Amino acid sequence: MKTTISEVDEQIYRISVEVPPESIPVPGGFTFNQYLLVDEEPLLFHTGPRPFFPFVEAAIEQVMPVKNLKHIGFSHYEQDECGALNEFLAAAPGAKPVCSQVNALINGGGMDRAPNGLADGATLRIGKKTLRWIDTPHLPHGWECGYMFEETTRTLLCGDLFTQPGSGMAPVTEADILGPSEAMRQGMDYYSHGTATNSLLHKIADTNPVLLACMHGSAWRGNGKILLLGLAGKLSGKN
Repeated sequence: MKTTISEVDEQIYRISVEVPPESIPVPGGFTFNQYLLVDEEPLLFHTGPRPFFPFVEAAIEQVMPVKNLKHIGFSHYEQDECGALNEFLAAAPGAKPVCSQVNALINGGGMDRAPNGLADGATLRIGKKTLRWIDTPHLPHGWECGYMFEETTRTLLCGDLFTQPGSGMAPVTEADILGPSEAMRQGMDYYSHGTATNSLLHKIADTNPVLLACMHGSAWRGNGKILLLGLAGKLSGKN
């Protein structure tokens, strides 16, 4: 597997582990992305599955010592989101998990350090950057799901939204990602189809992001509000 690290915005790094098509049942292969925000209190969003820990750790070390991490955030409790969480907590003694309050309540016992469970709309200042937690239950997966929005760069750490298949992809693109992500979703149907999906996507769109830090595929730069509303339309069957 190939691991790359690229700066996608000021002091925001995309760490991508590429899994070739012969190792995963996804045409063209698949990428698992982690995002490192370097600041006074550095934050890693997503850890990757537990076996990826040495790859992600080595990538971070190209930019800063892993031991200096202070926050390890994730959207929901799943292997590719936080499978290597406890390994990172061991490597960074001053770090704490960051997740939704629901996640902290129902999954905190599986974390080797007590998590910082953030309420909807709560902010976390890590230096020059400030991250706002956004609860998105069942979008696209579990009850505990949520995202983080970095207010200075207007970066949305959007987890499994806009999942794109393939490998060898550009770190950041301005090309269409809604089409490929919708083809992926229709093929696997990994959304929970919650009753609040449309309102939650409008809620996220109101942050007006300009960079979408996607967990699978390229990050995307452009008018994030229009793209998120386009996804809402697809999911509601209106376009």
